[in-house]
Amino acid sequence: MHNFGFARVAAASPELRVADCEFNAAQIIEVIKQADGQQVEYLVLPELCITGYTCADLFLQPKLLDSALQALYEITTATAGSSLVVIAGLPIAVRGRLFNCAAVIQQGAILGIVPKTCLPGYSEFYEPRWFAGAEELELTELRLGNHTVPIGNDLIFANEADGNLSFGVEICEDLWVPVPPSSLLAQAGAVLLFNPSASNELVGKADYRRQLVSSQSASCVAAYVYAGSNTGESTTDVVFGGHSLIAENGQTLAESERFTHESRMITADIDVPRLQYSRSVMGTFRAGKGRRNYREVLYADPAAQHSERKLNRPVGVNPFVPGNPQQRDERCREILSIQVSGLMKRIRHIGTKQAVIGISGGLDSTLALLVAVRAMERLGRPASDVLAVTMPGFGTTNRTYDNAVGLIKALGASLKVVDIKAACLQHFEDIGHDKDVHDLTYENVQARERTQILMDLANKNGGIVIGTGDLSELALGWCTYNGDHMSMYSVNSGIPKTLIQYVVAWYADHEADETVNKLLYSIIETGISPELLPPSATGEIVQLTENILGPYIVHDFFLYYMLRTGAAPAKMLYLARHAFGESYPKEQLVAWLKVFISRFFTQQFKRSCLPDGPKVGTVSLSPRGDWRMPSDASAALWLREVENL
Repeated sequence: MHNFGFARVAAASPELRVADCEFNAAQIIEVIKQADGQQVEYLVLPELCITGYTCADLFLQPKLLDSALQALYEITTATAGSSLVVIAGLPIAVRGRLFNCAAVIQQGAILGIVPKTCLPGYSEFYEPRWFAGAEELELTELRLGNHTVPIGNDLIFANEADGNLSFGVEICEDLWVPVPPSSLLAQAGAVLLFNPSASNELVGKADYRRQLVSSQSASCVAAYVYAGSNTGESTTDVVFGGHSLIAENGQTLAESERFTHESRMITADIDVPRLQYSRSVMGTFRAGKGRRNYREVLYADPAAQHSERKLNRPVGVNPFVPGNPQQRDERCREILSIQVSGLMKRIRHIGTKQAVIGISGGLDSTLALLVAVRAMERLGRPASDVLAVTMPGFGTTNRTYDNAVGLIKALGASLKVVDIKAACLQHFEDIGHDKDVHDLTYENVQARERTQILMDLANKNGGIVIGTGDLSELALGWCTYNGDHMSMYSVNSGIPKTLIQYVVAWYADHEADETVNKLLYSIIETGISPELLPPSATGEIVQLTENILGPYIVHDFFLYYMLRTGAAPAKMLYLARHAFGESYPKEQLVAWLKVFISRFFTQQFKRSCLPDGPKVGTVSLSPRGDWRMPSDASAALWLREVENL
């Protein structure tokens, strides 16, 4: 797994006793052993976990401070022989001032000490009574035992095997201020952000904490690991719940159970290359003034000991579709709103009399029709201002034709039926093509005939042609150049095939009447096909797209991870095998991956001249927006990697 750049992190809240450093050290060492056993690379422990956060005036007792240092040395010794990086909290006295610190430990050595920057002195918090803030530190190095170690909130820890993999540390309250130190650490290159914390529980505070960690990981385009103190802390006035969180770029990967008395640890695998890719794509990430200079501290690559392990990370088979039904419904509603708003603006700007759209009885044209009708309604115009044209050809089945006609009528759009078979037969004769040879020419003649009809009707009626093609078809080039490829405004161009069915279903469930609802679900349940080849003797569709290209759910998976994360073929396959499990054999996934890569590169010319259309998600192939690629770029690098799989 190391070859794909995943870093395993953990947040743990060990059982503790307030002011009993010997007991706490023993518990921490047990957690370290547990983390080692789970092949963790970075372990974050709570704020002041060696003493307990709630020692109050006992922090001023030399006995406690000396015991804490002795416990730190024992914990450090326990890490010898392991490449695990451990971050543990303790109080440290420096020249008459006491600092709330996090010690960074690896391989039996203390690599550095990071003092807390922001000390809360409000409500239930009294830290300034005992501690000084990091800005009051007068030293840059500190003598601990027989070694001198760097100290300061200006430390950034860099992997000696990969200079781009670095981490930074802030402590509890540091996260809750307007400009957290982690923001500056991220700008300086830290891709992993660690927070030893002691945040007590209040009603509603867990939700806020969860949002805070998630949003900070998103704004920093980083992984954020937050370890909270548990119920072993003093309950004199407050209660601690041991709330720990791991988030990556806005997504919560792991969260602990709260209010437990025994030690608890959560783990997750961080996709470091994905974060680095996102930062590279985001040109403004390192923008701005006022970035400070950081001292770099090298640490040994902890992944070197863990070359083989099972991925500990949720990888859904459908990355474009939220797994949570409530989030999915909101996503579908918002997508439809974006599409409708885009089309309304275009209709207003042109002053067009009609929206002309070809309806096949398939998913894509169905969604485009729903968007067009909804746009007219929002403009205060009748649905009949949408001219919906169904054009049966050689492959049209009764099911798709009936669904198309039924839906157009039920929505109140203007219906026009144009049978294209005679025109296509004439064209075959004109170009000298045998009508019984069902090749690409046979198929594309029908697609271009339909587009010609739509364009001419738009000219005749003062309208514009609404495109129906989706993002997945554009990625694979599964569209006829200057056929269904062309329109005046393409409302589906930013939506992958796997998501379109959910948007249509959302409309069926939330906005459709009973008749439209039944028609929409019939369309959703129909096999995906361009219907350009004659049906079977029993009238069934024989030209099923997914039998030719492979499942759209697999191709959309590849599309997402290539464009959204920058994953190379080997990593895409690794993630696909983790996501799909036993659903598809490795050999089949490799074959589909080869299809995806080959078509993605060779079909760029179709994307280079796309009509306008709204972007709705983080992945887009617009040549004017997110994806600028030479139409003649070579796929050799990617295909060679596929061949080696």
